[in-house]
Amino acid sequence: MLLLMATLTLLSLPATISAQPLPVITPQEAGMDEAVLARVDTVIGQSIAGGETPGAVLLVMRNNRIVWRKAYGDRQVSPEPVPMTVETIFDMASITKPVATATSIMQLVDAGMIRLSDPVSHYLPGFNDRVPSDDGRERIIRVVHLLTHSAGLPAYPPVADLVAGADTGPGSGSRLEVLYNWLDTAKREFAAGESFLYSCPNFVTLQRIVEVVTGETLADYSRKHIFGPLQMSRTSYLPPDDWKEFTAPTEPGADGEQMICIVHDPFARELMGGNSGNAGLFSTADDLAIFAAMMLNGGNWNGTRILSKAAADAMTRIPHGLESQGRGLGWDLNSSFATNQGDLFGPRTYGHTGFTGTSFIIDPDTETAVILLTNRVHPNGSGNVVRLRSLIANIVAASIGQ
Repeated sequence: MLLLMATLTLLSLPATISAQPLPVITPQEAGMDEAVLARVDTVIGQSIAGGETPGAVLLVMRNNRIVWRKAYGDRQVSPEPVPMTVETIFDMASITKPVATATSIMQLVDAGMIRLSDPVSHYLPGFNDRVPSDDGRERIIRVVHLLTHSAGLPAYPPVADLVAGADTGPGSGSRLEVLYNWLDTAKREFAAGESFLYSCPNFVTLQRIVEVVTGETLADYSRKHIFGPLQMSRTSYLPPDDWKEFTAPTEPGADGEQMICIVHDPFARELMGGNSGNAGLFSTADDLAIFAAMMLNGGNWNGTRILSKAAADAMTRIPHGLESQGRGLGWDLNSSFATNQGDLFGPRTYGHTGFTGTSFIIDPDTETAVILLTNRVHPNGSGNVVRLRSLIANIVAASIGQ
């Protein structure tokens, strides 16, 4: 174990120099039509005026350089308006899944500590990973099934019921014990690999594997081995209080106050205490651009290797035998959830969205990333940016001339 952890440490340390913020160039310098790209101003303005979201930050990156970085509308409208800024920190919601959880898993694959084909029970002995298929044969839930949402776990846990079955606070031993028992034994919706069901429990189960293998919380592990080495200085689980003045609020919590620097997702908040594989990460557009550059450069950015090229490439392909699911290893390629990719980017495009209004897409063929962060759940959860995401992706793709 010590040798393997040493290997992992070497993998995530800078090979030459520390990662630096991305340079900024004009759209023309990146081979993009600025007049076409500028149409995003109108589209985002219309979305804000129509009540779809109070505000947004849009960052477009091409060839490892930022070509568009702009804030729109308000970061906060209640109890008083606060303008959006490009430095605003957002609750990433499910973008946590590929950026923190899946990347952590793939680092452990690189280090020889995990196999994607391993049964989940290899790491979690109490986990029921054997489910009969329609043909009567027993199918085993493996790590790869969790990553691709083909494991058959339920979409979401009964949070209120599980909280009622425990007697201590969020993230405590009692709540985790009740939750983990439910994860281990809950009815599987189908046999592994036979269908697709987007499931937050899949990624909390992956989190459990990371924590069993490394002996660290996912929050600590990802900070040490992903966000710290990349100098993503505004990316964290459980953000400190001094981030509140820069963070977009979501909805009122149980006390009636707007939640700021408190994860919006009830599963992550009430059961996991903010350290969760399905949600809980906070970040900025600039930090996600660094992560995108790392992915577009085969797991390496500016001398800092986070993943092997083989692992980075594997994350963005659909595993053999699971082609009908449309999911890579943590990333969405062409499932029914991939509407944020729009209609014009190429077939190798991948990305993810978050319930709070976040969207992240990467097209390796044009070396382009589109990061659209909105606070659509503020102040009362009524916003909707599904259409906006697609429109922005189409405009960015249309602006690429070479």
